[in-house]
Amino acid sequence: MLKIFYPKLYVPTITEIKPGLLLDLGLKGVIFDLDNTIIRRDSINALPEVMELILELRGEGLRMGIVSNNSRRRVGAIAAEMEMPFVHRAVKPFPGPFKRALELMGTSPQETALVGDQIFTDIFGGNLAGLFTILVVPMEGKEFWGTRLISRHLEKIVLDRIKKDPGVLHGKWD
Repeated sequence: MLKIFYPKLYVPTITEIKPGLLLDLGLKGVIFDLDNTIIRRDSINALPEVMELILELRGEGLRMGIVSNNSRRRVGAIAAEMEMPFVHRAVKPFPGPFKRALELMGTSPQETALVGDQIFTDIFGGNLAGLFTILVVPMEGKEFWGTRLISRHLEKIVLDRIKKDPGVLHGKWD
């Protein structure tokens, strides 16, 4: 039952996601969560290493988009900077917003990864939509109050199981 909350890959940072791995898995697209995945929630600028990764993925021909529960203004501004289509006020974990992103990107669920920092919105929703899910450790900084007070505490229970599950690929852990 808990497996619906498990990612296919778990990495300590978004920059651990290499284009070669995605291509080897037959993936052609990547849907990113926004806050604390590709940009800190308390920032409007992506870190240089994240922008490098985006350019590297684009250079390998991967299509990308953003699905976020945040506002049109915030998501739209960052998506424009990164030159990606986006779905705002997504109401994750419902699969509809992910399907809309797939349409915008022109990819199918079987050939698309979802990268996010939250188990109960990003990973659960991505799994419901049939995507290859990648969980990243959240970036440092401010979090939405509901995430901080509720979700992160519940996630610890699932994370302990994910870290021990041989069916989940794991990135480097120092």
